[in-house]
Order: sequence, then structure tokens, then C-alpha cells
Amino acid sequence: MSDPSESFATPRVAAGALFFDEQGRILLVHPTYKDTWDIPGGYVEQGESPAAACRRELKEELNIDCTPIKLLAVDWAPSDSEGDKLLFLFDCGRLDQAHAEIQLDENELDHWEWVDLSVLSDYVSERISRRIHSTATRTALYLEHGLNPTPH
Repeated sequence: MSDPSESFATPRVAAGALFFDEQGRILLVHPTYKDTWDIPGGYVEQGESPAAACRRELKEELNIDCTPIKLLAVDWAPSDSEGDKLLFLFDCGRLDQAHAEIQLDENELDHWEWVDLSVLSDYVSERISRRIHSTATRTALYLEHGLNPTPH
């Protein structure tokens, strides 16, 4: 008799943060190990919740101590090449002047920038751009590859 848990999905789980400035631009970071930009965040560790992982990653990567305000999206992103992922995207609010002193973890990130949503696709991959644009209503969404899988 086979173990039924062998058929369970085991996606990698990640959590990302959306920060906004007073002009409505979002904060992007440039990882040292990628050619493209990304949102702050990273993978969830064993026994850690997605919200806790988001907070930990913000502290590690940007030296910002911030609790996510609310969940914006959960995105199922299956991939034969990278493995399946379950991605949680959190609204982390507006960064005020007190938080404007971002200190990058130079082992992981080499730049940060405020980016207008109209040019987002010039910075990030198509799937990340779709994921961010899908959250414009600020209502929590379930997505697949950054798109709503149910017809409207």
C-alpha cells in the first residue's frame, strides 16, 4: 500500500511585500544574483508563517521592521523548471521618512528604487508584473500565474 502523502503537493512557499510612496510608486529591489528587479521578500522557512517570513525578510534585506498590513494575493505558480511555488503578496503600506533610510543587505541586494506602475514591466518579469497589477483593487485575491483563474 502506498503512502497517500507521496501525492501531496509540496510547493516552495514565498512571501513578498508591496511598499508605496506618497506618489503611489512601489518599492523594487535588485538582487545581486538576478538580471531583473523584484519586490522585497523571500522564501518561508520551516515552521514559519508567510507573514512572519515577510517581516523577517524585510528586516534582513532592507533593515526595516514592519508587520504586513494585509494579504493582497496568494498566487499558485507551477513550474517544471523551478518547481511549484505558492506566493503570498502582502500590502506593507507607505514608507514614510523614518523608513526612507533603507539599508540593503549587500550580499543579496545592490539597488532599490521607487517605480511607477506604468513602467513596472520594464523592471520585473511578466509574472511579477501581472501579480502586482492584479492587486490594484486592494482586495485579497487567489491567482494562478498572476491571473484570476475564474471568469468574471
